Amino acid sequence: MSKPEDLDRLYSQVKHEKGKIDVLFANAGIGGRAHLGEITDKHIDDLLSINIKGVILTVQKALPLLARGASVVLNASIVASKGFAEWSVYSATKAAVRSFARTWSADLKGRDIRINAVSPGVIDTPGYRLIGLDETQLAGWFAQAANTAPIGRNGVPADVAKVVCFLASDDSRFITGSEIFVDGGIAQI
Repeated sequence: MSKPEDLDRLYSQVKHEKGKIDVLFANAGIGGRAHLGEITDKHIDDLLSINIKGVILTVQKALPLLARGASVVLNASIVASKGFAEWSVYSATKAAVRSFARTWSADLKGRDIRINAVSPGVIDTPGYRLIGLDETQLAGWFAQAANTAPIGRNGVPADVAKVVCFLASDDSRFITGSEIFVDGGIAQI
């Protein structure tokens, strides 16, 4: 959601139909690989526009609708904490998202709105089919990632969804500005 007019339409409809937002999951993000020295302006612009600008606009335009006690969950990534070759721009965008959880929690002090981030590890989603690897390469990459994770497997979308639901719930009412890794331990050791 990097186009303000798209968000304006969405939030206008939300305001009309529901009047408020109790939970906002900002899951904007695209990936892309490029070695340092081969990073193009388009690569930078695409990732910054969606991964950073999209998250900023999604949350900022939702502010008037966020109810007292609302929960905002930002989708970051373990790449913000790890140093994977070819992923520098993507990693930087996800580090920014992680930072937003901290800084926006301070910005919204007194509004009783919680902002947290989840940082998934390797979660088998269709997005991986867009990073330029053929199916054999992708299978090898998934196998290597599973072997690297202390839990011994890659995640599935439900693994992340359960943590997002926790952060959205009243059970996490004393958690804000935090990052929760949903990565099978891969970023922890």
